[in-house]
Amino acid sequence: MSTTPGNVHNKNWNFYRVGLTGGIASGKSTVANLFAALGVPVIDSDVIAREVVAPGTDGLKAVVAEFGADVLQPDGSLDRRQLRTVAFASDARRHRLEAILHPRIGAAMEAQCREAGGPYQLLVIPLLVEAGLVDRVNRVLVVDCSEDIQRQRLMVRDGETAAGVERLLAAQVNRQSRLMKADDVLVNNGSLHELKQSVASLHTGYLRLASSASGNNLNMANH
Repeated sequence: MSTTPGNVHNKNWNFYRVGLTGGIASGKSTVANLFAALGVPVIDSDVIAREVVAPGTDGLKAVVAEFGADVLQPDGSLDRRQLRTVAFASDARRHRLEAILHPRIGAAMEAQCREAGGPYQLLVIPLLVEAGLVDRVNRVLVVDCSEDIQRQRLMVRDGETAAGVERLLAAQVNRQSRLMKADDVLVNNGSLHELKQSVASLHTGYLRLASSASGNNLNMANH
């Protein structure tokens, strides 16, 4: 867990961007909430993903056109568990779903980034590595935990079967590939207190990096 310059990506955003990613059930939402409590604007692609398929949206209409009305709840809202079961049944289906959702999510995230302000921004993107979106951020923070903990959380939190858990894990980029893209790694195998301490340390480092990046941009603008 470091915030040395390392693999800092040179991007010309209005605000310094930290991309938060990690495997399913690694604790990304908990970490994002801890950053938000420190005053950092959080732009969460999972939240946006729900918004772009809300009832009445063209996103929901496109999903239903592709996967059928069986992915709807009786009230017309999206049955996310049913959609996940259908879409993750094959790579081809998953890619079709991503082709519908990713452009809409990306456009909404960019719009929120322009409005959010802050000392720096935290972009929560679970598929940051898988979708090749590393170039959308200045720095990559990976929340990591053991696969045994992931399995336990999925079965307890989401009520997934053992087979369903393995299917979800297999659909993601392997853990080592994700870690290779990281500028910072936050290991979430311990207590909430330990996690808070780690987030506070990262926050201090990100403030420094964001300030440095802002100063460099001002210097470039003056030449």
